[in-house]
Amino acid sequence: MARSDKKKTGAHGKNRRDAHGVYRRRAERGKAAFRSYDGKAGDEFRGDSSSCSSRAKRSDGNANSYGSSQRGGNMSSYDSSQRSRNSSSRLRDTYRNISNVNEWESRGDSFAEEQRAPAANLIAGRNPVMEAIKSGREIERIYMAAGAEGSVVKIRAMAKDAGIVVDTVPRIVLDRMAHGEKHQGVAAEISAYSYSTVEKILKRADESEEPPFILVLDEISDPHNLGAIIRTAECADAHGVIIPKRNACGLTSTVAKTSAGALERMSVARVTNIGRTIEELQRQGVWVAAVDMNGKAYYETEGVMKGAIALVIGNEGKGISRLVREKCDLSISIPMKGSINSLNASNAAAIIMYAVRRSRDC
Repeated sequence: MARSDKKKTGAHGKNRRDAHGVYRRRAERGKAAFRSYDGKAGDEFRGDSSSCSSRAKRSDGNANSYGSSQRGGNMSSYDSSQRSRNSSSRLRDTYRNISNVNEWESRGDSFAEEQRAPAANLIAGRNPVMEAIKSGREIERIYMAAGAEGSVVKIRAMAKDAGIVVDTVPRIVLDRMAHGEKHQGVAAEISAYSYSTVEKILKRADESEEPPFILVLDEISDPHNLGAIIRTAECADAHGVIIPKRNACGLTSTVAKTSAGALERMSVARVTNIGRTIEELQRQGVWVAAVDMNGKAYYETEGVMKGAIALVIGNEGKGISRLVREKCDLSISIPMKGSINSLNASNAAAIIMYAVRRSRDC
């Protein structure tokens, strides 16, 4: 009988050793993940690293409890094993959050910007966001927590129909943006700045006694690109920037920050239809040039640049849409001499804007 008990105890001892090994390996993987992640977000998660380790240690303790309770025939073994499973589940959730943050970082968005969408310009919660879309309120962008379900799916469909850009972000990002406000996995950023009109931009050009010099942005979606373009446009003394209402970034707080104050001095008009706006500019005597890889080299079109001109810059990924390109008077390009055949949208815009400025000043 004693030998039988000893064998049983030995088996449970093996189970405990296996459990120790499993949770020790999980804790080590967690530490490695935290060490590999850099940046401010990583600092936050590194703060949770010890928590993960302690969870693993608690799980070790639970495993010990499990073994001892089995030897004693105690019903507490079920509770201990449940706590152990819950701990490993929380650990997996933490890894999943790290993966989400890494994905968010890789897109080029600034996770570290705590004021990316100030609470004053943020509508948080499912019903408020849904009603804002229904009422036709100007919404710059909608943020949804990764994994959010239920009515969030309906909100995503409504946003798509309204042409509003939707970003899926880790829940921790949404928590920080909402500044403690309950968001239920969704928030909408409303415009922080008032827009000008195409008529006011043309009037500004007339008052400057210089041919109109305008930027038309076809679905630029990155707020950093938009802010950089507005900054360069102000430095190059352009008269205004035109952006579409649908499927494009609006004047958010990130745009304002990236523009380094230029947004306060630059006229930005938001229009319903870029194609019709191009037709209106053409009726006013403005030449519309698409900045495209297949156009003439920009230095071969200096004669056009000296006159009234509107430069069309396309989306970061797909470029200028076919319908918009067909309405343009000509296409101009920036010759590529290296192995890479394209430039960032804001860089391309900067080169062409200063080509226009040079042709006018010389």
